[in-house]
Amino acid sequence: MTDSLIAIVPAAGVGQRATRAGESGPPKQYRLIAGQPMLRHAVQALLADARIAQVRVAVSADDGWAAEALAGLPRTVCRPCGGPTRAETVAAALADSGAADDDWVLVHDAARPGLPAGALARLIDACLFDAVGGLLALPVADTVKSQRRLDTGTSRGQSAAQALMPVGDGTSDNGVPSDSSTHAEPRVRATLDREGLWLAQTPQMFRAGLLRTALASAQSAGVAVTDEASAIEAAGYTPLLVPGSLRNFKVTWPDDFELMGTWL
Repeated sequence: MTDSLIAIVPAAGVGQRATRAGESGPPKQYRLIAGQPMLRHAVQALLADARIAQVRVAVSADDGWAAEALAGLPRTVCRPCGGPTRAETVAAALADSGAADDDWVLVHDAARPGLPAGALARLIDACLFDAVGGLLALPVADTVKSQRRLDTGTSRGQSAAQALMPVGDGTSDNGVPSDSSTHAEPRVRATLDREGLWLAQTPQMFRAGLLRTALASAQSAGVAVTDEASAIEAAGYTPLLVPGSLRNFKVTWPDDFELMGTWL
């Protein structure tokens, strides 16, 4: 069946940014939101569309939480094939799946448990008859700033910290930062034009053969791959941008768990 759909959920990371200093516990995908592990919510969101034949969760070889987190879910397979990076995990999960080149693969973040069924259906409907595939994304609504490098804009003989630190704000009389302020805060370099900018989400949906080739080519060329679409772009293709959902935000910081809990 050339239009078979499988989903891959890379879940081999630990999510350090989601942990406050001094906290301990399981990786972030296993932390509870609304009484269930976040990973379980993410998988259930994919299972909501009957067109997805199987969800394959790729975890690290020493994972001790996945079996319990996913217990009882239909059409779900957990495989200890995770690698050190997202791209390597997805490539390994693709190889492990045995998917034919013409099969469709949807890659979804374990940290996006709020994926609405409607957004998932939009993506599948849009990509099934497209030559490349695409991803869920949202147009940028906020004003976007770029950060000034800390080693630019300094005068001769002046450190970056001195150049960026206002006099009278954590500095001594000669402009050198005092003990109470040992580093400069980031400062704006410029305001960017947000026209045409989108925030990438997941799932991202491509043919298995195309995605395999794109990931391998990116790795050989040393291209930084932050999501599947970036590998496809590096191979010369232009993925579809399919409107996503605010509910489909990525749980990244400690406060995000409480916010996601209000949706779930």
